[in-house]
Amino acid sequence: MIVLCMLVLGAYAARHYHLGFSRMRLEHPQESNELVGFVVPRVTVFIPMHNEEKVARDILQALVDCDYDWELLEVIPVNDRSTDGTRAIVDEFAARYPFIKPYHRTKGAGGKPAALVEATELATGEIYLMFDADYVPGRAVLKMLTAPFVDPEIGAVMGRVVPHNIGDSLLSGLLSLERSAGYQSVQQARFNLGFTAQFGGTVGGVRAAALRAVGGWNPESLTEDTDLTFALLLNGWRTAYVNRAECYEEVPQDWGVRRRQLSRWVTGHTECLHNYWPDLLEARFLSGREKVDAIFLLAMYLTAPVIVIGWIASLLLFFIPQAHAIPVLPVAMLIIGYLLFSNQATFLEIGVATLLDGTRLRALLIPLSILNFFANTGAICNALRKFYWNRFWGSGGDGWYKTHRTRLDSKGQSFAGAQPAGAARQSVAGLYHASNEGMGD
Repeated sequence: MIVLCMLVLGAYAARHYHLGFSRMRLEHPQESNELVGFVVPRVTVFIPMHNEEKVARDILQALVDCDYDWELLEVIPVNDRSTDGTRAIVDEFAARYPFIKPYHRTKGAGGKPAALVEATELATGEIYLMFDADYVPGRAVLKMLTAPFVDPEIGAVMGRVVPHNIGDSLLSGLLSLERSAGYQSVQQARFNLGFTAQFGGTVGGVRAAALRAVGGWNPESLTEDTDLTFALLLNGWRTAYVNRAECYEEVPQDWGVRRRQLSRWVTGHTECLHNYWPDLLEARFLSGREKVDAIFLLAMYLTAPVIVIGWIASLLLFFIPQAHAIPVLPVAMLIIGYLLFSNQATFLEIGVATLLDGTRLRALLIPLSILNFFANTGAICNALRKFYWNRFWGSGGDGWYKTHRTRLDSKGQSFAGAQPAGAARQSVAGLYHASNEGMGD
C-alpha cells in the first residue's frame, strides 16, 4: 500500500517539478496580446448574479470603463432570482448604458450553469466572455481575452485570477499564493508545453460556434467550466491561456466558506473525470503526453485520499506485530526522503510564481501554506466521500453553492458605495488602489 501511494504521489510530484522548472525557463508561444487592436469581434459578456448587491456595482462600472468599442459590446447581467438589491442596481446601469441588457430569471433550475444556458439564447456576440459577479476586470482585459480567437483552432480562452483582498485574513493571504502558483506557474507552463489550458468559467471566454458544436453548457454539472474544457478538447478545439489578462477577485476569508467552495469544485471536477476519461484515452488526435496530462489534471483531487492512506499505512508499519521482520529504519528513511521530494514540488511552483510576480514579502507566508494543505486535504477527502457515497446510492448529492461575499469598505458599503451608475468613472478606483497596494509588497 505504501509503495502504491508513493508511486502515485511521486508521479504527481515529478509533474509539478516539470511544470515549475519549465516555467522558470520563461519560454512561451507567440504572445497573443500582439494582436490586440486588430481583432475586435462582437462580444457578449455574461455576469451570473444571485444576491450580489455588495459587488454588482463594481463589475458593471468596470465594464463601462473598459476600452472595448461599445458598438461591439453586449453585457448581460444574469440576475438569478435575487432577493436583495441586485435587480435595482442592474436596472439602474441598463437605463444609462444601452449595451447592458439584463436578464432576470424567475424560474427554472438554480445555479450558474442553468442560468448560462438560458442567457446564451439571448446573446448576439461571436465571442462569449464570462465574469463572476465579485470580479473586477481591468480596462484592457476584454481585448486581451478576445485576441487569441484570431486562431481558428482556439475554442476557449482563460485569463488570470488575482485576489484583491489578500491582506484581510491569513486564509486570503494563503489563497493568494495558491492562485499565483495555479496561474503564473501551472497554467502558463502547461500552455507553453502545448497542453490544453483549463477554462475556469470566469475571466475567460468561449467561441459561440465552438459552444454550439459541443452542445452548449452542461446544466447538470457543478463545474460547467471543466466540463466545457474537455468537451471542447474532445471535439478538436484548443483552450488558450493569457497570463496578462488579469482580473481581480475576492477570495474566501473564512475557512468554512472555503471548505464549501472547495467541495463544489471537487464534486464537479471528479464527475468530469468519470465522464471523460474513457473518451480521452481513445481520442486518436491527442498525443500520449496530452492524454496523460489531461488524466492527471482531472484526477488531481484523488491525491488527497491517497496521501491520507499513505500516512495511515506508514503509521501501521511501525505498530504491526511483524515489525521485527521489516527493516524499519531503511523504510523510514525511504519514506522521509520521498516526502521531502514530493512536498517540495508544490512549494517550488509557489516560489516560481512569487519570483515572477515580484512579491517577495508575501513569500514569507509560504511555510504557513502547510495549514492550507491540511485544511484542503480534509475538505477534499470529505467531498470525495460524499460524492462516491451519493454515486453508489444514486442520491442527488450537493447542489450549487454561491460563495459568500464580504467586500465592504470602512463605512460598511461596497467599494462602489451609493454612487449612481452615471457617476464619474472612478467608482472602482478604491478597489484597484487597494489591489495594487496589496500586490506590490
